[in-house]
Amino acid sequence: MDFKDEIKQLGERVNKLKDQILTEEATKTAFVMPFINALGYDVFNPFEVHPEFISDVGIKKGEKIDYAIMKDGQPSILIECKHWKQNLSLHDGQLLRYFHVSKCKFGLLTNGIIYRFYTDLVAENIMDEKPFLEINITDIKDNQIEELKKFHKSYFDVANIINSASELKYTYELKNLISTELNNPTPDFVKHFAKQVYPGMLTAKVLEQFTNLTKKSNLQYISDLINERLKSALSKEEEVVKQETIEANTSQPKEDLSKIVTTEEEIEGFLIVKSILRKKVKTDRITYRDAQSYFSILLDDNNRKLICRLYFNSTKKYFSFFDENKKEIKNQLNSLDDLFNYADDLFTVIENLEKVKEVTAS
Repeated sequence: MDFKDEIKQLGERVNKLKDQILTEEATKTAFVMPFINALGYDVFNPFEVHPEFISDVGIKKGEKIDYAIMKDGQPSILIECKHWKQNLSLHDGQLLRYFHVSKCKFGLLTNGIIYRFYTDLVAENIMDEKPFLEINITDIKDNQIEELKKFHKSYFDVANIINSASELKYTYELKNLISTELNNPTPDFVKHFAKQVYPGMLTAKVLEQFTNLTKKSNLQYISDLINERLKSALSKEEEVVKQETIEANTSQPKEDLSKIVTTEEEIEGFLIVKSILRKKVKTDRITYRDAQSYFSILLDDNNRKLICRLYFNSTKKYFSFFDENKKEIKNQLNSLDDLFNYADDLFTVIENLEKVKEVTAS
């Protein structure tokens, strides 16, 4: 399993277990230790991961931080942990004190869901007030995984991380600022645009009007942008699917090809099933083959691995799947959205097909 898959899997695990995690210690064991392990460090080797690392602060002796990731006998990353429900903004001062008295270049504050990475970009040996990288393990983006990978034991390089930390920090702050302005525009933001479209004086009443207009325009622009992206992605997917249809059917007799018509509804149904099953299998394993009377959706492009069938060639539309006894179960659909109601049945079919694969392999 590569690093990306391991982090994604950990995020799914955290999301599933969090409501059962009641203490800070349980958060460390269930969430934080697996995270450290995913970074390539042996959590059971105190020469790599030192638990309860002593970090004396001023006149206070014996102060301990939850973990220190060690390199050449010195701490390279200090990690302070809180319960997953804790607001991390209330606890960054504690990590700052530990950071100040150590020679460590990186501090990590986490509740097992949110991970905030700090360094000393503003003043040397004084931890910055704001993190240069923040991730939510349950909703991590691909570009964040690439940045997180730099902390992996195999790739860890202080200079390399510091070089990118400044850009990451200000990009992170700018994104938050843009998000705030888009959702709740400040007077300066409103004035900047209002001056360019309104010829008169910007009175308090006019500014109030333009505040609402600016917010509305922001939301409409974002909505239009998302819709355009979705249309573009769907169009590309349909092109690929049509090409796959042509290639899949070239082996059939010519007289059959002329009688098979793959409709837009069948393609849309296929894409819905594909989106449902992406939680269980890679999407490139899900294919289809069209026939005159029904539309088959297969696993691994194998007729023996039938996932379901769509019957869309008549007035009434049906969706069917086969149970463990190979009995076909048909269900009438009022709309294509009804396919989402059979997600659990589709998951069961996939599990059964994968079991057969395991048995055959053994």
